[in-house]
Amino acid sequence: MTDTGTHRRTPSTATFTSRDPATGRPLAEHPVHGPEDVARAVERGRAAGVRWAALPAARRRAHLLSWKRLLASELDAVAASVAAETGKPLQDAELELLLTLEHLSWAARNAGRVLRGRRVRTGLPASNQSASVVHRPLGVVGVIGPWNYPVHTPMGSIGYALAAGNAVVFKPSEYTPGTGVLLARLFERAVPGFAGLFTVVTGAAGTGAALAASGVDKLAFTGSPGTARKVMEVCARSLTPFLAECGGKDAVLVTADADLDAAADAIVWGALGNAGQTCAGVERVYAVRAVHARLCDRVVERARALRPGTGPDAAYGPLTMPGQGDVVRRHVDAALAAGAGAPLGGTDAPGSVDPAEPSGGPFVAPVVLVDVPEDCPAMTEETFGPTVAINAVADVDEAVRRTNASRYALGAAVFCGSRREGAAIASRLRAGAVSVNSVLGFAAVPALPFGGSGDSGFGRIHGAEGLRAFTAPQSVTVRRFAPPVDLTSFATPSAAKARAVALTRWLHTRR
Repeated sequence: MTDTGTHRRTPSTATFTSRDPATGRPLAEHPVHGPEDVARAVERGRAAGVRWAALPAARRRAHLLSWKRLLASELDAVAASVAAETGKPLQDAELELLLTLEHLSWAARNAGRVLRGRRVRTGLPASNQSASVVHRPLGVVGVIGPWNYPVHTPMGSIGYALAAGNAVVFKPSEYTPGTGVLLARLFERAVPGFAGLFTVVTGAAGTGAALAASGVDKLAFTGSPGTARKVMEVCARSLTPFLAECGGKDAVLVTADADLDAAADAIVWGALGNAGQTCAGVERVYAVRAVHARLCDRVVERARALRPGTGPDAAYGPLTMPGQGDVVRRHVDAALAAGAGAPLGGTDAPGSVDPAEPSGGPFVAPVVLVDVPEDCPAMTEETFGPTVAINAVADVDEAVRRTNASRYALGAAVFCGSRREGAAIASRLRAGAVSVNSVLGFAAVPALPFGGSGDSGFGRIHGAEGLRAFTAPQSVTVRRFAPPVDLTSFATPSAAKARAVALTRWLHTRR
């Protein structure tokens, strides 16, 4: 984590300033919470969490649905906060909140069913026992959230952890602290009587490190692989369990019989939506050679019509994080220097910075690259900008090989004329989530787990797996009657134990 906010110290506390990424205009002052502040938040969470965990699942469900209804009624205010702090268009912020409401509703309504105790078969040696598995809350879950989707992404941990019976201490990104504070304020209104159950601490790198070292019972992190490794090192000192979602380099595979108009429309939205600042957004496209040129024409045509900016007709907003434009520029320049083509945009092309905005502003026009060497940063590193690389491949097998060669493995998409064949191709991909004939289709299905492997991290949020991720399974056996031969007693004669061993051995040789 990098300490990138504007900080100042008063006699009583340190603060930092959140800013409008489009203009640099100050938005609000927020405290820099240090280790003592974080420790107090965890302590309060632990006390409130005991009472929360003791509630019947139906009561927790009712409380969380009250919060969900309040978020829905205050959607305009929350969306305005998201738009102000990230720079994304208001409609994009509203869409993010609609997805959030769906996920929170699913977690609240399904936690009781998913996490209720279940009986398991014991087998012959333990036939005198009954056995069950229960899922116990962990206690206090720490959540470190990102700035690109400051509600939807962290709520995949916050909402599911609360539904599973835990308390939560949330550190939002230093770029979107006000949105995190607003979420906690609305929770307190919707769920009175549980002060400290959901707490927000604000700050940058130091606050995140303090949360990782605070003794929380699990830490859920979203961010870059490099920062994840640093946070994980802190967690390792206390063996704090760690869940990491670290971004992706997601690919779209396009077959010869695919609907090219539908594929192009989805690629442009998946690559350029939110200025390309989407962990599971489209960054690479592999199209079979027979349709590559036609697909490129369609993508360029659609992308050329999009304009970044702040007005009502802007398709997407600025790059939120200072310095991200340098990453985009480096990736594009390296690709062009290596022989790639740019049928649209490029860092020296007219309109690469929106002329309606101040010179050097954080608005990057769409860039479409073709024939990019596979070892270029534009194909191997997460760009996180409004760019997409479209490469031709000989066949689907080559597309699968190139897709799986990435060190990232978060999401992917397949466009194919046959849904059955598309699903078969999806099964060959290493990605944690795949959409067929759409992009990011999985994001709108709360029952599906989300997460990746490799540099995309590990662990899952959302769905039943996401609920169980914030619990500790506990195995319980209850002795129903004394066994004919007790193999766990020194009082049992050796001859009786030998007969039991011989009988069990005989049974297993015949099965």
